[in-house]
Amino acid sequence: MTARHPDHAVDPQFPNRWSPRSFAQDSLTQAQVMQLLEAARWAPSASNHQPWRFAWSLRGDPAFAAIHDGLMGFNTVWAGRAAALIFIASKPHVEKEGQAAPNPWHAFDAGAAWMSLALQAQAMGLVAHAMGGFEADKLAPALGLPEGHVIHAVVAVGRQGNITDLPEKLQEREKPSPRRPVAELAGHKKFPG
Repeated sequence: MTARHPDHAVDPQFPNRWSPRSFAQDSLTQAQVMQLLEAARWAPSASNHQPWRFAWSLRGDPAFAAIHDGLMGFNTVWAGRAAALIFIASKPHVEKEGQAAPNPWHAFDAGAAWMSLALQAQAMGLVAHAMGGFEADKLAPALGLPEGHVIHAVVAVGRQGNITDLPEKLQEREKPSPRRPVAELAGHKKFPG
């Protein structure tokens, strides 16, 4: 595995977290998934609206197959080996004085909940890989997503497996990806150019 080296001193959990596609055939318990969701529950939230919602299933459950069937492309090749699949959605509106009002921060908050889940997975010796390659039109009815919600990602969770369990084409990609330098992402007193 390629080591990541931060530009500035940070807790090792940040550069050590990445998104493998190789999953062992180990199972997770409901209690372990609840730990992941509990961590997500405590994510920061604009005005404490907590707009994120999750639907999840363990490998072997009928709902797992429904989530897997909603994936697209090469995600279908590897994600079925994960111990759990979790989809993350959020409500773009909140109730204010009996009226629906836009919540422009719903996706930002859902992203914070995802990161909390991912870091909790890492703390538990698990890996989590979020995917944007899914068909929302298949996932929403299969899992009873109410109208007025937006699906952001499907997350595969489990223990990391052997790289050789992946097709050769995916084995080449099975390593932590680099990150842009902080100087490209942040500017002092002005937006970075």
